[in-house]
Amino acid sequence: MSTEDLESKFQAAAEKARVTENVSTDNKKKLYSLFKQATEGPIGDRPRPGIFDQVGRAKWDSWAGLKDMSAEDAKKQYIALVDSL
Repeated sequence: MSTEDLESKFQAAAEKARVTENVSTDNKKKLYSLFKQATEGPIGDRPRPGIFDQVGRAKWDSWAGLKDMSAEDAKKQYIALVDSL
């Protein structure tokens, strides 16, 4: 798959994900972390949110779990997850 083709499929999947309803919390976390990994890369040295920000911590933990995944692999997994919803 070419880079342009992957990018266009990723953008289409991101648009589809925005309007998809009834997504489980686990899938929301996966979508978030894969999107962030695909668009911003590894979480790096961003600090983990505090104890009172449970949603932020869950997002951070999910994204941090993808530390070594390439942006290309994250895009492919994101597309596959959106297609499965």
